[in-house]
Amino acid sequence: MAPPTAPLNLDVGAISGICGSISIAAWVVVFSPQIIENFRRGSADGLSVRFIILWLLGDVFNILGAVLQGVLPTMLILAIYYTIADFVLLAQCFYYKGFTWKDEVPPPKTKSSNGIIVDEPTERTSLLNHHVHDRERRGSGWSHLNPAVPLVSEPPAVPPPTPTRLQSAIWNSVAVLMVCVAGIAGWLLSRQYSTGQPDSPTGEGFPSFDIWGQIFGWLCAILYLGSRLPQLLLNWRRKSTEGVSVLFFLFACLGNLTYVLSIFAYEPHCAEAHCQPGEAAKIYGRYILVNSSWLAGSLGTLILDLCIFAQFFIYGKDDSVYVDDEVIVDEDISADEGRVDDRPLLERVGSGLP
Repeated sequence: MAPPTAPLNLDVGAISGICGSISIAAWVVVFSPQIIENFRRGSADGLSVRFIILWLLGDVFNILGAVLQGVLPTMLILAIYYTIADFVLLAQCFYYKGFTWKDEVPPPKTKSSNGIIVDEPTERTSLLNHHVHDRERRGSGWSHLNPAVPLVSEPPAVPPPTPTRLQSAIWNSVAVLMVCVAGIAGWLLSRQYSTGQPDSPTGEGFPSFDIWGQIFGWLCAILYLGSRLPQLLLNWRRKSTEGVSVLFFLFACLGNLTYVLSIFAYEPHCAEAHCQPGEAAKIYGRYILVNSSWLAGSLGTLILDLCIFAQFFIYGKDDSVYVDDEVIVDEDISADEGRVDDRPLLERVGSGLP
């Protein structure tokens, strides 16, 4: 028989444990959507290299601060995992963009006289690129002069349908809900396995304060806050969020929000069985002071991530317009290619028409 489980009491410690478990689940999968997005597109143009570098440095200082401040071993393992995931994202950026520290903005797309969307020529591109591309797509006029060979136009490559905003919202909500369920399930499992273990002594007293741990913690918070600025600037310069996974920042917001709630949900433990007047408030205040750098980093990045979400809504319409225009142009070109000239061969050659 399975051992009986203890009654579920959602006290302050339980709320802190649930929020912390959801935060861990969110941070475990936070990098996966962006890594998959870069691999699917074969490009990392939407991601700022400086954003990843600053985030990587923040995770390194997070490891140092966690070691000096004496956090739980699971948090230290997660910090090391974050650093490895940062290296994967940075390797993708260097692989697709080349070894560069700059965030280059691709030239804006414009419509030519025939309605085809092309990129503006720069010092790195040829002025005749789009004309050559147009001739290659339409084919040579002498390719079907043999009357014995019927003209069969190849079906145009139809891109996969772009999901609507409602479909994207439903999918993102389901993904966030699954992460929350996984976090709650992890907390329940840890609570079940910890049942029956001897309780820790109540006399914890004031939380410890390590000066070097605080220095590295504040450096970590500054780097986390500064890392969002290059991504915000790149999105603003591109006037687009194409290539940036919205789930990447959704999981980051969920992880930061639940992490902050897990810190605030703290029940002070006095040195004696009963707290003296004002003793609990002093312990709680010192606890918040010890974790102030991690609170500042999480709250600050949460606010900046909301600004990135605003860019998703502002620039999302422009990205969909470009996709729709490209599909219409492809259909027009394929319709032109599918036209068959029924005139005799000599008349077609003499008229100069393909």
